[in-house]
Amino acid sequence: MPDNPHAGSKILLVEDEENLAIALEYNLSEEGYEVTWVTDGREAVAQAESSPFDLILLDIMLPYLDGFETAKKIRETLPRMPILMLTARSSAKDRIQGLEAGADDYLTKPFHLKELLLRVEGMLRRKNWYNKAADDNAEFQFGDNTVNFENLVCKTPEGSIRLTMYEAMLLKYLVDNKSKAVSRKELLENVWNVSPEIETRTVDNFVARLRKYFEPDPEKPVYIKSVRGIGYIFEV
Repeated sequence: MPDNPHAGSKILLVEDEENLAIALEYNLSEEGYEVTWVTDGREAVAQAESSPFDLILLDIMLPYLDGFETAKKIRETLPRMPILMLTARSSAKDRIQGLEAGADDYLTKPFHLKELLLRVEGMLRRKNWYNKAADDNAEFQFGDNTVNFENLVCKTPEGSIRLTMYEAMLLKYLVDNKSKAVSRKELLENVWNVSPEIETRTVDNFVARLRKYFEPDPEKPVYIKSVRGIGYIFEV
C-alpha cells in the first residue's frame, strides 16, 4: 500500500454498476481508504446520516433517488461533507446541476483511476484544512453580514443563505488572508486544487457570487476588492 497521508479515511461509495463499484472499492482499499459500498440513493442517505464518513463518491444514475436528490438530502444534515459525483453525462447543464445540488466536484465516465485518486486526495486535503480553519474561527462578522463557517449559513441584509462548500472555502481563504492581495493562481491551487495553467474563470465567477451575497453594491465592492493584474483582497 502506498504512503497515503489520508489512509484510514472513510469513503461512502454509491454506485449501482457492479463491475465499476467492485473495481473502485478494491483500488480505494489498496490506497488505504475504508470503503462502504451501497447501490442506491435511499441507502446512501441512510448510511451518511448514521455513520461518519470523510467523503462520498456518488453516481448520478441510481435507483430510488438519483444522485442530485441524494446530494441535496445529504447536504441538509451534512453541509460540509465532500461529495464527488460520478456520471456518464458530460454536458455543462448536468455539471452545473450537480454542483448546485451540493456536489463539490464532478468526474465524467470513463475516467482514469489515477485522476479519481488525485481528486479524492485533493478533496480530503482541502476538507482537513477547512475543518481546522472553521474550528479555529467558526463565526465571522463583517459589515451587516455574519458567516457561520461550521454550518455554512450566512445572515445578510437580504436574509439567510447557505453557501456551497467551495463558496465557503473561497471566502474563508480570503478572510484568513485579509488585507493581503491573493492571486488567482494561489486560490486555484489552494481552494480548488486545480493547476493554475488551466485557462479558467472559476475564481472570478465564484467571487461574483460572493459579492452578490455580501456586498451592498456588487458593482462597487467594499469587502472583496479586485487587485489589477493579481487577483483579490478582502478588507474590513
